[in-house]
Amino acid sequence: MRKTVYLFAIAGLTLTSQAWAGPQCTTEPKTKWQDAKAFEAELAKTYSIKKFKTTSGHCYEIYGRDQQGKKVEIYFNPVDGKIVKQERE
Repeated sequence: MRKTVYLFAIAGLTLTSQAWAGPQCTTEPKTKWQDAKAFEAELAKTYSIKKFKTTSGHCYEIYGRDQQGKKVEIYFNPVDGKIVKQERE
């Protein structure tokens, strides 16, 4: 019985960590990435940015609001600037 509970606990932790992981945006070296400050400044023309960061999945990610005031969380490919994943309010 103890072994079964242990296996379920491990399976649950594995699934949870996968659910929280963000996307993988690029495998290109950082020398090919757009400058983070310039990219953020360009995005600020369209979004009200509360937080801008670089993720472990090699993405630029923002938390903020769009032009309609809706909350957004968006992952961008730092090489070409394309949206990889987004969530809106």
